[in-house]
Amino acid sequence: MFIIEFKGLTKYFGGLAALEEVSFRIKENSIFSVIGPNGAGKTTLFNCLTGLTKPTRGEIYYKGNNIVCFPPHKITKAGIARTFQNIRLFKEMSVLDNVLVGHHSCYSQNLLSSLLRTGAFKKQEEEIRQKAYEYLELVGLHEEYQRLAGELPYGSQRRLEIARALATGASVILLDEPTAGMNPQETEEMMEIMRRLKEIGKTVVLIEHDMKVVMGISEWIVVLDHGVKISEGPPDVVKNDPLVIEAYLGKEIHA
Repeated sequence: MFIIEFKGLTKYFGGLAALEEVSFRIKENSIFSVIGPNGAGKTTLFNCLTGLTKPTRGEIYYKGNNIVCFPPHKITKAGIARTFQNIRLFKEMSVLDNVLVGHHSCYSQNLLSSLLRTGAFKKQEEEIRQKAYEYLELVGLHEEYQRLAGELPYGSQRRLEIARALATGASVILLDEPTAGMNPQETEEMMEIMRRLKEIGKTVVLIEHDMKVVMGISEWIVVLDHGVKISEGPPDVVKNDPLVIEAYLGKEIHA
């Protein structure tokens, strides 16, 4: 089953085509990569998918529903969450509170029950807190829950962003350059987290420049160049595609 489908996705900024008739599908419960040189249109694709940018034309389907006109909060509520290339945490809040913020989109209690602290409110609050601890454990931060987010090392902040995305209840987690700036050990830890996300039934879609990560973890890869899809397939097919090799300045794509 395909959970996301792009049909003829096109985005112009003035006279510049950031995306041009891009079409592909993403299989549910898979690890999927979008790669390409700088300026290929990868982040624009993510921005269109999450409602931050409206495409010039084309359609985006999530679980069979066209979401191209959905605002960002509605897309999050539907089940798509993301991290950003630049870390966007609440650094003066605790690690745990950063994750609890993510639960806001799926919170079902109204203002009155919150003010009166009804039994239903307290029950849901405890359930949310327990889920937050579970997400922190999944990313290896459960022992750091009381620390301020801004005190965490860079790699841990990246992992905290993933825990917060999980807290929205998302089925699809979009990761924008998740291993950027990481050392080899942190990179391997991040790859393991992505595998865990798949194990718990999530679909992982990543933009990534580290080809060892892409080729080592992806089940399917789409390659963009100047806003156009030039290749797609499993890692062994993509890394040997002449168009992909040419797009990467003639260099071999090593796993």
